Amino acid sequence: MVENAQAGPFPRPASLEMQRKWVEAGLNTPGVNVPREALFNFAPFVVDPESMLTEQVGMRMWRPDALRRLHTDAGDMLIAVVRMHGAGGSVWEHNERISSLWHSPANPAPAREDESSLSAVRPYVQQVADGSTQEFAAVESVAENRESLVANLEKAASGLREREGHRAYDLRQDLILNGQLEPGLYVAQHILIKEAPLQARDGRPLHPAEHWQWMAVRGNNRTQRRHEIFRLSSADVVAGVPVKKIGGSGEDVVFDPNDWLTRLSDLLNEEYASHSVAMSPADPDDDSRAVQAARLAVVESHLVVGTSAPRRLYRIAQMSNRRDHVHMPLEFTPNDRGRALGRSVLGMYVAEGVLDERVAEVLSGGVPIAGLPGLPADATVSERRDIRSMMLLRELFPVERRKRLLIRRALSEAPPSQLSAPEANRRARVWSAMTSESFPSPWNPRIAEVFQLGDVRDGLNPSDRRLPELLAQADTDDEAFEELISFRAAHWLAAFDIIDADRGSLTGQKTDDDGTKADRVRRTVKNNLMAMRNNRRKAVGALRELAAAMDEGDRRPRKVSATGEPLLEPMNRAWFNREFPKEAGVRGRGVPKPRVNSAAPRPTAQSARPVVGNGAMAVPGEERPAPETRSGPVRSPEIAPTHPAPDEVQPPSLESVPATDPAPNLAVNLEQQVGALVHDVGRCQELAESLAVQAKPGGRSLTRDQADSIALGLMTAEVEIRRLRAKLDGLAEPLAGP
Repeated sequence: MVENAQAGPFPRPASLEMQRKWVEAGLNTPGVNVPREALFNFAPFVVDPESMLTEQVGMRMWRPDALRRLHTDAGDMLIAVVRMHGAGGSVWEHNERISSLWHSPANPAPAREDESSLSAVRPYVQQVADGSTQEFAAVESVAENRESLVANLEKAASGLREREGHRAYDLRQDLILNGQLEPGLYVAQHILIKEAPLQARDGRPLHPAEHWQWMAVRGNNRTQRRHEIFRLSSADVVAGVPVKKIGGSGEDVVFDPNDWLTRLSDLLNEEYASHSVAMSPADPDDDSRAVQAARLAVVESHLVVGTSAPRRLYRIAQMSNRRDHVHMPLEFTPNDRGRALGRSVLGMYVAEGVLDERVAEVLSGGVPIAGLPGLPADATVSERRDIRSMMLLRELFPVERRKRLLIRRALSEAPPSQLSAPEANRRARVWSAMTSESFPSPWNPRIAEVFQLGDVRDGLNPSDRRLPELLAQADTDDEAFEELISFRAAHWLAAFDIIDADRGSLTGQKTDDDGTKADRVRRTVKNNLMAMRNNRRKAVGALRELAAAMDEGDRRPRKVSATGEPLLEPMNRAWFNREFPKEAGVRGRGVPKPRVNSAAPRPTAQSARPVVGNGAMAVPGEERPAPETRSGPVRSPEIAPTHPAPDEVQPPSLESVPATDPAPNLAVNLEQQVGALVHDVGRCQELAESLAVQAKPGGRSLTRDQADSIALGLMTAEVEIRRLRAKLDGLAEPLAGP
């Protein structure tokens, strides 16, 4: 008899007598028509079976509150809710997401050498004493031999790992950190081994000729991951556990779950105790099997123990599972999903005593920011929003070890050293979605996907400097400027609809009131921020204007001049794209010397307009640094460099005029430059027409990035030409009078 004494989280099987009482009570319960052998097979995995028992009408039964009834179009199922040892259950080869791994019965061609087939699933029918047959709430299949049974179960587990489907979290880490919160649904299956088992020298069979398993109709991936954490497999649970996996040596296999489950639990409890004493509490990142499986020692499971239509049990169970996958729970919008995840994190912090509840209420959006302890009395609207946003940033990218473990549990993430880009971006979206609660309208939370993975693994900790100080010193203080760009700029611009997250194509980009063509520029948020870094004075002016707009009732922000002073016109997307142009990744070209008169004067550095990287002329007073003087990268990593046509005529450069010219003649030089510009425009037209001729019918000659880059260059040239015309009017002689 197996005793149930234990010291640790992993339960041993109940006594054989208690298991027998549990089985008999189940068979006495109205509606239960599962085979006795199936219940005896599962009984060792039931934790505290006595708690399920009650006395009614003079006999022991299962408690009514442990039973559920599930209705489907194909029939009903009676379900028993049990607490199961985490090593119980098995994956099912007939799971529809992995069915293509096997040769299909619908394929009339014979299976190839590398293919195998699954035997059909049929109702479990048993002959009773009077010679008649009885149908039970179970299914049955036939395996050719033990090797094929094990191979199919291992193939199913491998297929489930590879086809787990899209999840916004790491299932294995979620189980390690939080345990299994959603129960699986298990159906009894009888497996007959067609080939007679091998025999030992004394005539004993080396393995059973039949098996019972409780396969997962719902929760296959959870079952597979759970076994993986226990360092077992479904093949072990069904067909016997190698003694090496439970602390023994040799090649023996243990078939009786009362035996191997007892040895496994004792081994894990010893291992867990040694790690708990040494580490107090045990670290889930420890490689110990016992530590990782501790929260899975006991899981809730649903057993199908009865059905109104036993012959249709397979279809009933599959219909239930299909409905769960086809009729998924109602989806959150991106902002709502991010806020829900963020509140889960904050709630866990409060429950664990690492965050003040009042602060958590403010950060969750349930209490006004004025409720924050220690809030400066003179804080404006922009500063209050900023204080809350920076507090959220610290909580979602914490540096404290305890909080880093808790947020992993809340979001089911890998350890910090293995944190992936999607996981980091998910946290950034949570921060962005929760920050937007402080603003009149939400924005796309993907706006915040700007962090480098290496910078966030150990947490983010912005300075405690107040926002007015950062804005006042950003002109000369590099750290203040970088904090504003890295942690504020994207949200502020998105709040006033100046930028948006890249939507994948130009057709997804917005237009605005005065620049439909100019606005159709595909660029990432990182590209926007890099453009602001490249034009610091104007960027600081824009940020100050955005903060002022918040403090003045969230009015429309105004454009700013080259020196950062606000202008009269409202700020919009087209203006931002012109003043902070996209880094298109165009390589610098070798510029030939212009054909000028040898007597033509050479312009001085003070009088000439330098040519900037994209070929447009800089306007005096505007801060347009040359590529070699910019801080940070000069081309967007998302866009491949664009090469000019081999025979393209290059524009003449003012700087290539011979140094022997005695004096500048700027008017002549400007006239020559404009002539060269007209020539180049004509050449551009010719190249465009040549591309159209080369294109196949209905085809395209440019990539989307090339087309966007060229269009942006033309737009920039247009703007500069308009400004040049206005300046020429001011420099020319007045018109003669009548």
